[in-house]
Order: sequence, then structure tokens, then C-alpha cells
Amino acid sequence: MIKAKKSLGQNFLKSEIALRQIVEAGEIKRTDVVLEIGPGKGALTEKLLGSAGLVIAVEKDRELFSFLKEKFAQEIKSGALALLNEDILEFNVSETFPKFFSGYPASQRHHSKNLETLHYKIIANIPYNITGAILKKFLTEKHQPECMVLMVQHEVAKRIVARDKKESILSISVKAYGEPKLIMKVAARYFSPAPKVDSAIIAIKNISRKFFKENNIKEEEFWEIVKTGFAHKRKKLSSNLKNLLKNSHSGENIPAKNLGNKRAEDLTLLDWLALTK
Repeated sequence: MIKAKKSLGQNFLKSEIALRQIVEAGEIKRTDVVLEIGPGKGALTEKLLGSAGLVIAVEKDRELFSFLKEKFAQEIKSGALALLNEDILEFNVSETFPKFFSGYPASQRHHSKNLETLHYKIIANIPYNITGAILKKFLTEKHQPECMVLMVQHEVAKRIVARDKKESILSISVKAYGEPKLIMKVAARYFSPAPKVDSAIIAIKNISRKFFKENNIKEEEFWEIVKTGFAHKRKKLSSNLKNLLKNSHSGENIPAKNLGNKRAEDLTLLDWLALTK
């Protein structure tokens, strides 16, 4: 019997309703390539295989990797599933994806002629201790996924969609690249072992760099301003951005909508855009 490893943040999902909701939120088609992070015992993998054209599952745990290799031997042989024993934070999209496309059904291969036109979705019950790192890695990836459907801590999901109207670096980071939506709350009892907190399914759709391209702003400059603005949460923006303003505006006050008197958490994505411009 395989036991969950606390060090790897493992909590196996056992709710059929939640599994179904994850797959439905991903709007998976037979032409889709799905990247699954941390498949665990394969409960979600089974559902994904029933809908997607190709599932690439990345499992760091060697014991679980061996278990999955045996469980899905037929699907691996047929080319429907590619199983990798890797750390997702070291996963290289550009190098890894093309390896599996030669055996991909010809009718669906239009998605993978080259990496510039590569479409893939990330659908996973991820380890909560690396949620931020996963979001950062794939939202800023050169070859971004078109959407992500993730199981995360309920509090994190609420922060991403900024339910209380208070923004954070996390919520602004997600909204700059995609459209987040909280799908459903999932109680701790639906996991084995049960975590100490409730979870939630979150979908981030239409992931792209459109926000930066259409507004003609550089990603690095935008994030420098956002990070500096959030440096001291309780201080007003005029105080946090003082040094940046000296460098770029010769000591001018913050323009646009009197934003200098606000705190970083009160600014919307469009406010940060106005500041950057």
C-alpha cells in the first residue's frame, strides 16, 4: 500500500464529483495535449485519458512512478500516456514535448508541428507547497499553456480571484496572463490523507502575453513596479515607489488617478498598467 509523503505535499483526491469538475473545467477535446502535474495514484489521470488525445504526466515520487507505470502499462504502450519521473519545476517544455509527438495520432498532429503553434493544457491536483512556483513557471513560460485547471488551497484560490477586492502580487500575476475563476470548494475530507485546510478548483483561461503586447509594455518593467509597490503592504504607493520615481520621473509625483495615496492592494491590474505607462 502506497502512503502519501508529507515532504512531497501529497494528498490524494478521492471525490468523484471534484474529479469530474476538474475535467469539465478543462473543456478537454480529443485534439488536446494535457500536462498533469503529480498524478499520484492516477485517479485524475484515468479521467484525463478518457477525454484527451495525449496526457503527459510528471511524477517526482519514484514509488508512485513505478506504481503508475504498471497501472497504465496499456495506455503508455498505445501512446495515449507519457509518464515521466521528473521534478515539475525542472521540466523543460521545449525539450520534452516534441519527444512524444512522433507517435501522436496524425489527425491530431496539427497541434504539434512546431513549438510556436503548440497548444497544451495543464490540469492537475498539485502539491500545495509549490503552488506559487508552478504558477510562476508556467504563466511566464515561453510556450505557455492555453489554460490551467488546478486544485489549490481554498485561501489561495480566494486570493487569486481577489474575492475581498484586495489584490496581491499573486492575483495581479495571474490576471496579467489569464482569466482566473474559482470553480468549486472541495472540503478536506475528500482527500487521503485529509489536509488541514479546505481546497478549491481554480481555472485560469485564455493564458497569453496579450496584456503586455497590446499595451506595448515590457514584462520586466511592469513586474519591477508591481513588486516594488507591494514591498511594504501597509505603506502608501508614493512611499514604496519613491526611489523608482526618482530614477524615472526626476522626482515627479505618481500620475494617474491619484494612485500615490492608495495602497498596493487597492490597485487593479489596469491601475498598475496606468502606473507603468
